[in-house]
Amino acid sequence: MKIRVKNAVIVLLHLLRNSFLYRPMESQVQQQEYVDATSPKSVTTIQGSELGNLSTIPIAQKSNNQVSEIGRRISNFLERLPEYVIRFVNEYKLPVISFALLVVGVTSLRILLAIVDAINDIPLVSPIFELIGIGYVTWSVYRYFFKASTRQELAAEMRSIKEQIVGENVSEPTS
Repeated sequence: MKIRVKNAVIVLLHLLRNSFLYRPMESQVQQQEYVDATSPKSVTTIQGSELGNLSTIPIAQKSNNQVSEIGRRISNFLERLPEYVIRFVNEYKLPVISFALLVVGVTSLRILLAIVDAINDIPLVSPIFELIGIGYVTWSVYRYFFKASTRQELAAEMRSIKEQIVGENVSEPTS
């Protein structure tokens, strides 16, 4: 696995280096190459070259060594990435969980609002929902606010809900 990742990174870096987008040294090489072509001092022989065999120029070897070094560094970083992520999550567990819950909450709220907006765009559905809301408010006012006994029943129900949420006995309000 390590060798495959390393080879893939080396190939990508080699392609990037040879692509038309990345040519920072090309103009300098061409200038040096065509400065004085007639002078015998400008022509150098490459050591270890034989007739019919191509030998590599030291500059090309240097750039290949740089590419392989960069590939090794990237490969080592990618190998250690799971360790870095695990260490980060363990060190900052509460903020990571809080951030994840915040993102999930905001995303779910946006989805819910999008669904409600899509439903409201359907003809006659929005007025029907408004009529249902008006009917429920009218029923609850008639049910709980017209008689004193039903108001007390509503107050007792609200106290029981507070006790369930808070977990303590809430003192009775004085009336």
